[in-house]
Amino acid sequence: MDNSLPPADELALVDRELARLDARRSQLLARRAWLLRVLYAPASPTAPAPFPPAPGARPAAAGPRPPVSDSTPRSAQNVLLTLGGTLLTIAAIAFTLVSWGSMGIGGRSVVLFAVTSAALAVPVALLRRGLASTAESVAALGLVLMVLDAYALHRVALPETDGAGYTAVAAAVLAGAWTAYGSALSRLRIPLPVAVVAGQLPLPLGVLAAGGGPTAFAWAALVTAAADGALILWTRPAAVRITAAVGATGLGGWALLTGGWLSLTSPWSGAALLLASAALTLYAARRLPSLAVAASAVAGLATVAAAGGLLRPAVPADWTAPVYVLCGLALVSVWRPSATPSAPATATAGDADGAAEAGGRLPVGVRLGLACAGAGVAALGVVWALPPVAVGLLGPMARTTEVWSGEHADRALTSFPGTAVLVLAMTAAALAAVPRLWARCVALALVWALLTALPVSLGLPYAATLALQLLTIAAALASAVRPGPLTRGLRRPEPAEGPGTPKAEPAAAGAGAAGAPGAPWGAWAPSRPRPQAPAAEPGTVLGWLAYACGLVSVPSAVALALDVRAATFAALGALLVLLAGVAVLGTGARRVVAACAAVLTATGLVVAVAAAAGWEDHWTALALLLVPAATAAVGAKARPVALPVEITGAVVALPAFALAASRPAFLALALALGGVIAAATAVRPERRRFASWTAAALFLLATWVRLAVWEVATPEAYTLPVTVPALVVGFLRRRRDRDASSWTAYGPGLAATLLPSLLAAWTDPEWPRPLALGVAALVVTLLGARFRLQALLVLGGSVLALDGLHELAPYVVQAVGALPRWLPPALAGLLLLAVGATYEQRLRDARRLRDRVARMR
Repeated sequence: MDNSLPPADELALVDRELARLDARRSQLLARRAWLLRVLYAPASPTAPAPFPPAPGARPAAAGPRPPVSDSTPRSAQNVLLTLGGTLLTIAAIAFTLVSWGSMGIGGRSVVLFAVTSAALAVPVALLRRGLASTAESVAALGLVLMVLDAYALHRVALPETDGAGYTAVAAAVLAGAWTAYGSALSRLRIPLPVAVVAGQLPLPLGVLAAGGGPTAFAWAALVTAAADGALILWTRPAAVRITAAVGATGLGGWALLTGGWLSLTSPWSGAALLLASAALTLYAARRLPSLAVAASAVAGLATVAAAGGLLRPAVPADWTAPVYVLCGLALVSVWRPSATPSAPATATAGDADGAAEAGGRLPVGVRLGLACAGAGVAALGVVWALPPVAVGLLGPMARTTEVWSGEHADRALTSFPGTAVLVLAMTAAALAAVPRLWARCVALALVWALLTALPVSLGLPYAATLALQLLTIAAALASAVRPGPLTRGLRRPEPAEGPGTPKAEPAAAGAGAAGAPGAPWGAWAPSRPRPQAPAAEPGTVLGWLAYACGLVSVPSAVALALDVRAATFAALGALLVLLAGVAVLGTGARRVVAACAAVLTATGLVVAVAAAAGWEDHWTALALLLVPAATAAVGAKARPVALPVEITGAVVALPAFALAASRPAFLALALALGGVIAAATAVRPERRRFASWTAAALFLLATWVRLAVWEVATPEAYTLPVTVPALVVGFLRRRRDRDASSWTAYGPGLAATLLPSLLAAWTDPEWPRPLALGVAALVVTLLGARFRLQALLVLGGSVLALDGLHELAPYVVQAVGALPRWLPPALAGLLLLAVGATYEQRLRDARRLRDRVARMR
């Protein structure tokens, strides 16, 4: 910029340059829009509007645009060609089937030869002109005409020939002809896949024509599938490989199914067919890494079916499942880690596979597929063995008679083969040998299932069954105290890394040894810390699983023990000792769960003692209160499990009150005893708030029930002497502690009189009591509003509203009965409309009222 120009001239120069740049920008934007229309506009007979060439570009030559090559046809062109080829094919079929008889033998031959030759020759000329799509359509017509020629030949020249045999020969000839034709005209995509389709028919149809049975047909299908596999491995066109893959899957699957069926009826024939199928599939798995796992899994299943089919006739019927499971577990043993100890740490999976093949071992994918097949067979065996597990766990709960009737003690719950436990044992042993946490967990679950199914499968007597269940529970609960033997051999999880705990890693590639140039910090250097989530200890996971299995067995053992009186006391006592021991010696959440379960077991023991002694329900209710009393005493000492144990004991008190409800006098006594227990618990500072309220409520309920038993018609004579001192105490506390809530100070005293009086007023036909109660509630409400005391306002207002509702209810009913039937719905509708129209205002009013009440003390 020339600074010598005056400011006015310089400003004019800047304005001219900006105007020129704006004009150039507009021109370039218009050119860009035209280019986008040319590039992305759909094909149309009209060319886009001309545009001036870009600056510096040569003008385009005038004249029509060259035709688009047919090698990339558009969708409309494909539709037209397909439709034309289809119509020609339909015409050829109609001519062959309908008009064939009106021509002589010479005319027929000439027409067939001429039309077929033309349909096969025309694609050659079309390909030379670059019309590939048109050539495809005409070639497809020629292929169809060749099929019609074969059909016509059979109808005219060889009518006595067997249809299946002639079709097999014709399919073989057509497959060869189409293969030659497609190889000669390599640009055509249809002939070679069609030749593969035709190649699926000769061998199976030839076997049927020769009178072969299902075995021969399966072998023919297997040979054809093997040929398809060869095409998949040694041909390049994708269409040919896909077609061959479909054929190999269909025919190979038929051969496998036939082999499986033959393994049950003719073991040796089935085994030969299955092993041949497995060998071919395994070879394909080695040559096709992408399908290695799936193909080798199929091969593994075929091998297990073949081996099991050969061994099955030599064993009893009950041993069939264990035989197959044993074969499956043997197949699982082929799995080994892919990396050898001498392999470098940076070796890839492909290097490991190559090393394995060089050493004569199977690739990783193949071994994984075989192992999965064996594991699948073992899993099916476990499913076969589950019914006795379900019966052993749930059978004792299916009771049709009363307890202590000996229903299950008189007969054995056995209707299953004893080999079910053998299947579970073999699978558990195989999984226990795998040094993985998931395998140990599954093995542990199978061991528990084995012990549960053992009495049912072997028909053990009642005492042995109950003893085995208790031993199983004891062994499972012991896992809460110390880890089991299944944790041996498992690697401990690495500690979680956090900030400030760098992990030593090898130096980067190319770094020298310690002290060498390029590696000033040595061959090992601390890397950036990577925080990780803490991993669970194997013993913790296995311990929880074993613990859960033991708890699941507890209801079954208790239900089984209810058959015999002595067994009931023995089982409940043993379970109480076991659970109490875990509650004392265990740690963590398992200790808490055991403590709560011990409380429930003690409850069952108390009920059993009461039933054995022949006590009535109200005496049993009083006995049950021993449980919450004991939990309150235990909670004062065992702090880690205090709260869950006390809550469980409080829950046990509810059925005690329900049992005592049949005798109101005992119900009042039970409520009073519950209040005593709650009051004793309230001595502890951490339980004082909740336990004191609970004690007050229970004492109040006990008082009301006792007044009802005495048929007292004037409860105020008993409640007012309690209310007045309570209100005085509350007033004094409010004077000492201005932050004390009104509910704490005045709530218990007011509730002691207002609530019983409200209940009495609702059942009193006279008017003095409701009137006196309404006046008292009104006074309390006004005092609460005056001094902003929430307890007085809420209790007084609620009692006043309920009392007024009770007094107005007869008149409301009478008025509603006198009104027309249509008037109440109409009034309700108007009310809803009014509320809806002023909904927001009513909502704001309700919120303001709530906030005002909440600000009170």
